[in-house]
Amino acid sequence: MGRLKGIPTVLQPDLLHALSSMGHGDEIVLGDANFPSTSVAKAAGTKVIRADGHDIPTLLTAILQLMPLDKSVPSPVTLMAVTDADLKRGVRTPIWNTYREIIHKAEGRKVEVTTLERFAFYERAKKAYAIVNTGLCRDVPSGSSEETKEAKQHVRV
Repeated sequence: MGRLKGIPTVLQPDLLHALSSMGHGDEIVLGDANFPSTSVAKAAGTKVIRADGHDIPTLLTAILQLMPLDKSVPSPVTLMAVTDADLKRGVRTPIWNTYREIIHKAEGRKVEVTTLERFAFYERAKKAYAIVNTGLCRDVPSGSSEETKEAKQHVRV
């Protein structure tokens, strides 16, 4: 890719094209390696964009440098809720605080972030303009009994 000034290098050409093609109400999903990107996308003809080797916080930071969140909706960001089974196992989501910090900083304001049940999230993802799959996950840190789960999310413009 040619060097463009001010464009974060983690945003490869397919992702830049998707971002520049999106309009009002379009959504993009950022999903980790466990997110069923291909099957969700195939069911609705949604594009899958690979971003292997990059984590969601890095991608989210880069995307929000170029694209503002939709101010006309109460909650422009949705995270996939932790399942009841995961809650019973003590799964925690400290990464969500990182997402909120990135979002609030990029927008210069507090942004409402909501959650959506797993299968409802999959259905909503089918309507997304694109699904970005990071190829990374944070299921169980090495040598730790405490689990963390990197959530998937919609970023709505």
